[in-house]
Amino acid sequence: METEGTLSPESVAAATEAFEAAGPTAQQVVREAAKAMEFDREEYRERVTSEVVERARNVVFADRLAVSVGTREEFDEWVDSHPDYDVIELGSEDVDRVVWHAAPFAETVVAATYQNEREAAVGTLRRQAFARVYRPRFEEVDGDETDSEDGTSDRENDNSKSEDGDSAGSEAGE
Repeated sequence: METEGTLSPESVAAATEAFEAAGPTAQQVVREAAKAMEFDREEYRERVTSEVVERARNVVFADRLAVSVGTREEFDEWVDSHPDYDVIELGSEDVDRVVWHAAPFAETVVAATYQNEREAAVGTLRRQAFARVYRPRFEEVDGDETDSEDGTSDRENDNSKSEDGDSAGSEAGE
């Protein structure tokens, strides 16, 4: 069994901290990509929206997730040794290889099976783990920040945020 990536947060707070820390990197990646595409200031303002940076941040965060790569038997042993975890398995049970990400704070493991395309399986797993485990928790945290009378969050009301802000929301890699 092998592991790719390093991020396996023990708490929602640790996951949120890692997610927020991915924001500046995502902004820089988007800026550099826009620069390479020779966007002028106006085109940058029009096309580089907060959603674009959001998606980049989702990918940067998800790409750090720790993924175990192993056989069906190794995965089954892992599941047997973690009986309290909910299992979300994508793909066929009849395939010999499995990649999985355990989210301790959610007591959930997300797995994807594959036959030959390991990199594709790891990418799919990270997107699915983000969408099914992390994004809902980040949205709950964002919902806790809703304090104004109109129901918008403190972040939405903060005029100091740039147009390419960093709120959570979109599935990684879409």
